[in-house]
Amino acid sequence: MHSLSTAVKTFFFCLGLWMFISCEPKVNLPAGDDDNGGLFLPDGFEALVVVDSIGRARHLAVSELRDIYVKLRAPYKAGRGIVGIRDTNQDGKADIVEYFGDYPDKGNYGTGMRIHNGYLYFSTAGEVYRYKMNRDGLLPTGEPELILVDDYKNAKYGYEHIAKPIAFDNDGHIYVAFGSPGDVCQEFNRKPGSPGMYPCPQLEWHGGIWQFDANKLNQTQKDGKRYATGIRSVVAMDWNQEENELYVVQHGRDDFTKSWPDLFGPWESAVLPSEEFFRVEEGTDGGWPYYYFDHIEGKKKLNPEYGGDGKLQGDAHLVAQPLMGFPGHFAPNDLHFYRGDQFPERYKNGAFVAFHGSTIRGPYPQGGYFVAFVPFEKGIPAGPWEVFADGFAGLDTIVNTGDALARPMGIAMGPDGSLYISESVKGKIWRIIYKGKKSDFGEASLAKLEQRKNQRTNIKDPDRELDNLETEMIETGSQVYNLHCGTCHQRDGKGDGSRFPPINNSRVVNGKNQPLIELILKGLEGAITVNGVAYNGVMPSHSFLTDAEISSVLTYIRRNFGNDSQSISAIEVGNVRKKIENQ
Repeated sequence: MHSLSTAVKTFFFCLGLWMFISCEPKVNLPAGDDDNGGLFLPDGFEALVVVDSIGRARHLAVSELRDIYVKLRAPYKAGRGIVGIRDTNQDGKADIVEYFGDYPDKGNYGTGMRIHNGYLYFSTAGEVYRYKMNRDGLLPTGEPELILVDDYKNAKYGYEHIAKPIAFDNDGHIYVAFGSPGDVCQEFNRKPGSPGMYPCPQLEWHGGIWQFDANKLNQTQKDGKRYATGIRSVVAMDWNQEENELYVVQHGRDDFTKSWPDLFGPWESAVLPSEEFFRVEEGTDGGWPYYYFDHIEGKKKLNPEYGGDGKLQGDAHLVAQPLMGFPGHFAPNDLHFYRGDQFPERYKNGAFVAFHGSTIRGPYPQGGYFVAFVPFEKGIPAGPWEVFADGFAGLDTIVNTGDALARPMGIAMGPDGSLYISESVKGKIWRIIYKGKKSDFGEASLAKLEQRKNQRTNIKDPDRELDNLETEMIETGSQVYNLHCGTCHQRDGKGDGSRFPPINNSRVVNGKNQPLIELILKGLEGAITVNGVAYNGVMPSHSFLTDAEISSVLTYIRRNFGNDSQSISAIEVGNVRKKIENQ
């Protein structure tokens, strides 16, 4: 009776002082890093790095005990592909890092990590598994259970978009995306001018979202139900608890200008098509492969493989329209609807999107590499998208994807409302916390991020002329080539036919970046065969050239003489030079 009386007194005491004193225990948040872990955030927010260099991290989940679980792209240590992280003294930094997860894996494209009903669910390229969570220990108990295996119904068409993001509703279902095997369902995938197949046969088993029983083991695709179709490639997917509905952000198609240079120039190809944000109900048809979305004009348009010309809409009004279109190739790789109470009220039930970053925006700067926020009201965006966290890449202008120090990948919320972000280059985890006064948070708090949205080259729409990175590089590269290379390989790049090989339409020039850079830095001596012709001469080392000069001349070569490959940055040249010097 005494304990009951105390509880009753406490209840009325709290009730009476509710207007003045909170009776809930105060959450002690750790201090942010002095530099916020390199991130730019709205006023009042801080960030700290929980752990660094755990391996190529993909998605993550945070338990009620604040333990962090991270799915790696591929097994990292002793064949284990999951990392468990624990902060024992609550200072925000990892004290225990454990690798686990010995399971069959059909590919190294691990995506998907969610905690649901006492289980840790995760996915590989071809499977969805789950572990039983341990209520007290960091590592789950028992062996992994196989929920789903992809039986690759579209194997004859390819395996391009094979990620397996997962989401759960409140009725016992798990949702899994089955991405398109190719780009736009062409007769010959990614062949310029190849027409699209109509009707697209790939849509029977791919290019959509399937619904399965979240607790049934050893399922294949035929055990599920096609919930939505016409959705090309999804990695960012979440169940919106407020609306009790599924939402996804789709990766748009690739390479307009390579496939249809008469219709789309490099600028159009850099910013289009949009990454589409969908509310997905049962029966939704997103329109792939027949249509794409143009966020600049706010229209769905007919793809050129199906008769489009960059203007025609066809029957686009018959398919689902996106809630919002983000700029092309930002690569949305996670979606999270925030339900916590730590952040200011404007973030409640809004959507965070992690943009992993583009690879094919050249000759313009690569885009993405930040976390966006979309305010929501009644299930639809309540305003334009905002920049929430930027600075992951660690540099001002990203010429090539490999220049970025970090690429944001996964988003998860902790039990106290903190937001956790993973990145996929080395495997760093940030924890983002709010330390400001909620009542003071407003438009002024977002001003610096709004400025970044309009000015940063990885976020803003590029200027057609001023932001074309290759204009100056090619001019400089032409001068370097004529001075140091043209005497041997000739001004037309065709060589002299006897001593010096051609570089036009060259597999080496259009090949991987590092061997090409090494060729310039190290030189080459000995017999080689190019296009069936034997050459036996000496190409001297050109390591005396600066990193900028080498990047310029290689970019010039790769964009001329019948070659068609992306530019090479000075940062990349510098990294290769350091590797050679340290050998």
